[in-house]
Formats: sequence, structure tokens, C-alpha cells
Amino acid sequence: MDLSLRNGKKFVHLDLKGAPPNIGYLFELIQLFADLGANGLLIEYEDMFPYDGELKVIQSKVQPPYSREEIISIQEAASSRGLEVIPLVQTFGHLEFVLKHEIFRELREVDNCLGTLNPHRDQGVKLVQEMLRQVMELHPKSSKLHIGADEVYMLGLGDESNQWLSIPGHNVNQLFLSHVIKIANGIRETLPNLNLIMWDDMLRSMTPETIKESGLVGLVQPMLWDYSPTLDVANTVMLLELYKSAGMSRQWVASSFKGSTTVHTCVTSTQRHVDNHVQWLKVASNISAGIELQGIALTGWQRYDHLSVLCELMPVSLPSLASCLQTLLYGSFNEEAQKKVCATFGTLEVEDTERLSSTFAGAKLAAIIVKLASMMESEEIRHFHNNMIIDAVDSSAQEVRKEMCLLYPDSTVQEWVDQHVTPVLEPLQNLTRDIESVLGDVGLSPMS
Repeated sequence: MDLSLRNGKKFVHLDLKGAPPNIGYLFELIQLFADLGANGLLIEYEDMFPYDGELKVIQSKVQPPYSREEIISIQEAASSRGLEVIPLVQTFGHLEFVLKHEIFRELREVDNCLGTLNPHRDQGVKLVQEMLRQVMELHPKSSKLHIGADEVYMLGLGDESNQWLSIPGHNVNQLFLSHVIKIANGIRETLPNLNLIMWDDMLRSMTPETIKESGLVGLVQPMLWDYSPTLDVANTVMLLELYKSAGMSRQWVASSFKGSTTVHTCVTSTQRHVDNHVQWLKVASNISAGIELQGIALTGWQRYDHLSVLCELMPVSLPSLASCLQTLLYGSFNEEAQKKVCATFGTLEVEDTERLSSTFAGAKLAAIIVKLASMMESEEIRHFHNNMIIDAVDSSAQEVRKEMCLLYPDSTVQEWVDQHVTPVLEPLQNLTRDIESVLGDVGLSPMS
């Protein structure tokens, strides 16, 4: 059996572009991640980083970003438990949090799409390099940096790109590679010993020759991501081998423990995510000796992108994370692995609230969310519009609010309620009011 994933680095991904935990809860989570078997954090701050100078505008306006002191204390908390920290900063696609601002509008590849940076503007390259500089300045002990570069959907569709692509011999792959190389060389000039990582999806359609000839090899290590419970093992192995034949022998992989089911999933399914990790273990045991797997990032997406709705919150996803980590540590989700998870959480699936432990970080909120989600999906609420059910949902929603406020900013609480509760509760309340009004008009009691 291949031991590279079992014994290697296991980074838990913190996606802070939605539902950023209050700093106290974040410290609790870091302790728990270490207890569960993680030995690293991949932190995607997005607009929760305290950018300053001309970049101050990209700080979140919805809730205050973490302070410089808090960014340092997060790293100290991680370090005290032996967790290595890798910052993740998007540098090409998924730059909605930057390009949505009017001041940076001219740096969009396509004016009506906020995600993709125009690679032809020097100002755009300078902007990204300044973001990287500020982040690394506050992460002096980090030896690795993830530069994103996934899903650069609009690349090649802008006017300047069209002009560039009209020159014989030019293509979108070259356009992508030249920007990534520019960014990588820029950060390497000031931090020559920094190991750079990038998402792999934009490389998948390229030939080994294209990658090799571009100059990317030796600059960046690819992180191949696939979150499917039915991940295609043979195809994934083929991709890893392709990167190796291009000269990129040091590679990373990325799985998922939450945030990859649907954009609006509310409660995490452990089994789905465990299946994804079982598939990754099969991949690791089928690769050739020349591939040096550096580690795995267990992603926990909080939004599909900056403008999307919230995925599952961390508390309802912790049994899934524990199960995924134990699957990696034991090489399968065997009885021993399951016992370890149950020792902390009482159960493998968060929906099993009867057995769910009440002592882990965020346990009370997890239980109330599961209860509320179950009520809102029940047949009763769909077919019987009575005050008793409406009052029960309303009461649970208030409970969620009260508990969530202890762990998350008020803006997150409001967003979660607006997303999950209001669309169900409001029409029922309106309908009940209408019924009562009609019955009152004809002189009948609502209870008749």
C-alpha cells in the first residue's frame, strides 16, 4: 500500500470568504484540527486579510477583516500544535473580491465578469504581486504559498486577448502560462526559497511539451483537485503521470470534506466525502515511483465563489472532516477509524443528533442546524400551513441565531437565516396571514 497520503502532510483548508469564524472559535477549531490528525492549514483569507495602502479597498465591508495581530496569533496557535501554515491567494481567476471594485474595473478580462484578471495589463500584475507581498510579510515563517490560478473561465475573451490571440502561433494555453510564470518569477525575486503551489485544472488539457517549454517547471508545484465520491482513479493517475512527464515530479492533491456537494447544501454528508478520500488512496497506490506526493489539502469550501451563497458551516462538517482524516491515517474507513471519530463526535453522520456529542467545538450549533434543516424539509411544512409548525420553525431559527452569534459575525448569521430560513418561513407566514384575513372577512374563526 502506498503510504504517501497516510504518512504525508494533511492540510485542512480554511475558506474565509464566507462565514469567517470569530477569532476565539477559530482558535478552538485549530486545536480540534490538530487533535483529529491534521498537520497543516491552507488558509484562503480573500477579503478577510487586513490589506493596507491602495489595497485597503479590497478588505471586507460586510464584517471587519482579521487584524494584523489576529493573523499572527492564528499562526502562533497553529504552530503551537505543529500545524504548518500555507496562505492561499488567488492571482488570476476567482478575483471577484478585487475586481468588483470600480477602481479595479479596467483590470477585468471581460467587463461584465468579475472573476478573471486581464493578463495584458502591467497594473494587474503589480496589483497581484502587492497582494502576495503583503500576505507573505505577515507570514514570515511560511515556506510555501498557494497562488490559486484555477477556473480562469473568461481568459481569452477580452478585447486585448482577442488581439493577442489573432497573432499566428498564439493560443490561450500560452496566455495562461505566461501570466502564471510572471507572477511566480515576481514573488521568487524577493522570496527565492518560497515553494509555490497552484491548482492544476487549467493545465489538464495541455501536452507535457507545452508545459515543459513554457518555463513553468521548477517554478510551481501543481495541486490536482477532485472532490467527487466517484473520482475516476485511472484518469487521475494519468494526469499525475502527465505532469511528471512534463518535469513536475513534486505534486499535491486536494480532496474535500465539505462545500462541494451543491452551492447551497446545509448539512454535510460524511459518507460522500469519505468516498472521495478512499478514491484518492487508490490513486496514491497506483502512481509510479517518480511522482513525489508532497501532501493533500482537505478542502472545506464556504462558497463556490465570492458572489455565491454559503455552503455548509464548519460545525456541521466536523464529523466529516474527522472521518476523512482518519480514512487517510488508517488507509481506509475501517472499524478503528470509525471508533476514533465516534470517540470525539459520538457518531459518524452529523444528522444522527441522538448520538451526536455535545462537547466538540460548535456542537450545539451543529445539532440545532440539523434539527432546523430537517423541519424545513419535512412533509408537514410543505403541505400543512398551521401556526404550530410555523412557530416551531421560527423558534428553532431564533435558537440558531443565538448560538451562531457566539461563533460567527452578525453578518454571517443574517446571511445564513436569509438563505435557509426566510425563503421557507416567510411564504408560510404570509399564507397564514392571508387565510386568517379571508376567514375573518367571512366571519369565521381561523381555528374553525
